[in-house]
Amino acid sequence: MMNQKNKELKSQFLFGKNNYAFMLIGLAFIALGFILMAGGGSNNPEIFNPEIYNFQRIRLAPTLIIIGLGIQIYAIMAKPKK
Repeated sequence: MMNQKNKELKSQFLFGKNNYAFMLIGLAFIALGFILMAGGGSNNPEIFNPEIYNFQRIRLAPTLIIIGLGIQIYAIMAKPKK
């Protein structure tokens, strides 16, 4: 009897299906933010490339990362449906 109860407890996940879905969405936002932030450098270190300061790298990418972190926090804190 006791062994069966232990198996039931071990097979339960910590979060619900919706929580994991939100975690994946948040992870996608964070990954997209880092991808958009990459690049903009120059092959020659003596030449300055002003493309590094464009809207995509300065505003959009960090905003996506912060939104992704907010989604991750929501996914962790949301009560799983039973």
